Amino acid sequence: MAYRNLEIANRGAVRIVTVNRPDKLNALNRDTLNELTLAFTQAAQDDAVRAVVLAGAGEKAFVAGADIAEMNGYTPVQAQAFSRTGQRLMSTIERLGKPVIARIQGFALGGGMELAMACHLRVASEKAKFGQPEINLGLIPGFGGTQRLLRLAGRGAALELCLTGAPIGAQRAYEMGMVNRVVAPEALDPTVDALADQLAAAAPLAAAGVLDAVLLGGETPLDQGLEFETQAFALAFATEDMREGTSAFLEKRKAQFTGR
Repeated sequence: MAYRNLEIANRGAVRIVTVNRPDKLNALNRDTLNELTLAFTQAAQDDAVRAVVLAGAGEKAFVAGADIAEMNGYTPVQAQAFSRTGQRLMSTIERLGKPVIARIQGFALGGGMELAMACHLRVASEKAKFGQPEINLGLIPGFGGTQRLLRLAGRGAALELCLTGAPIGAQRAYEMGMVNRVVAPEALDPTVDALADQLAAAAPLAAAGVLDAVLLGGETPLDQGLEFETQAFALAFATEDMREGTSAFLEKRKAQFTGR
């Protein structure tokens, strides 16, 4: 289908979803939230898609936040519905069952940082900036920022970013555990492409099992999480992925020992 605010492209088994509102620094209005939810739902249902890259158009911003001009006239009831729309999108991404990489070249503020945190991995340019500036507008994060930041980087980081509203650079975000890799601007695309290709080549059911074990099992007490892992581990033995992967590994190891 045609999207007004997104560009969708495929590179082999990798789907690239780009928020395309560069004149608004890719700000998230209601239409963009709904389009993103649909795009990720379609990616989840397409067996040809094995990994997803989420990007923002232009050089300045991944996503600079929610669309303040649209939000400004909301009543409390409308604001509640807007928050739930955003949270539904973030949950759709987080629970996609396929790896999602955020490609962050510039500003990832407010809703943009929340969007990045909903992805499974985050690769940032050295020029990227992160923050939850909602307090400067008399607000708090509404798309899951308080909760995912707490789980991703800890209470200290969540309180610092949400209470001060001050932006931080990519290296500080990396040190706080919010970013997986920080690279030079010219290395951003090659790094994201290589990582996406690696994830797309992985056994899809095993990848889904890892995502479930970490994201869902990780929200339970340790004993329950361990049992979740055991069940996912056992189910993997029923898959062709496991048999093919094990056979390939044994052949490779045999070749290493025999030289053939």
